[in-house]
Amino acid sequence: MATLIVGLVLFLGVHSLSIVNEPLRNRLHNSLGEGAFKGLYSLAALVGLVLIVWGYGNARLDPTVIYTSPGWLRHLAMLLLIPVFPLLLATYFPGKIKTKLGHPMLVAVKLWALAHLLANGMLHDLLLFGSFLAWAVVDRISLKRRTQRPIATLPASKANDAIAVVGGLAVYAVLVMWAHQWLFGVAPV
Repeated sequence: MATLIVGLVLFLGVHSLSIVNEPLRNRLHNSLGEGAFKGLYSLAALVGLVLIVWGYGNARLDPTVIYTSPGWLRHLAMLLLIPVFPLLLATYFPGKIKTKLGHPMLVAVKLWALAHLLANGMLHDLLLFGSFLAWAVVDRISLKRRTQRPIATLPASKANDAIAVVGGLAVYAVLVMWAHQWLFGVAPV
C-alpha cells in the first residue's frame, strides 16, 4: 500500500504544483526552460504513474474490504463511464463540448473516479479513485483563481465534437469488451 501512496503523492503532487503554488511553478519553468521543465515534470509524473500501477496491483493481492457495493451501483457506474472518453478526446478536439464544459478532462476524471468508487469498495480503490476525485475537484476550483495555460489541441472545428464522441465511444466499447480485462485483470461486465 505504501508504494501506491508514494505514487499518488508523486503523480498528483506534480499535477498540483499550479494549484498549491503557481508562482513557484512559473519560477521553475522560467529558470529551467520549457524543455527541461516539461522533461522533469513528465519524468516525475511517469515515475508516479508506474508506482501507482505497481502499488495498486500489489494492494489487490491483499485487499481490505471497506464496503460492498450493491449490484445496481455497478450498472450506474457503467453509465457514468460512457461520457469519460468522449470528454477526454474533447479536450484535444475543441468544439462545442469543450466550450460548454471549459475543462472536459477534469469532468472526465471526476466521472471516472466516482464511477469506480461506486463499484469498488476496497481500501486501495478508495485511495486511488478517491485521490483522483479529490484532485479533480480541487483543480477545478483552483482554475477559478488562476490562469489556465493553453493546451496543445487541434484547431477548433464543428467536426471535432463528432470525432470526440464517436472516437470516445469506440474506446469505451473496446475497454469494456476486452481491454479492461486484459489491462487490469477485471472484466467490467
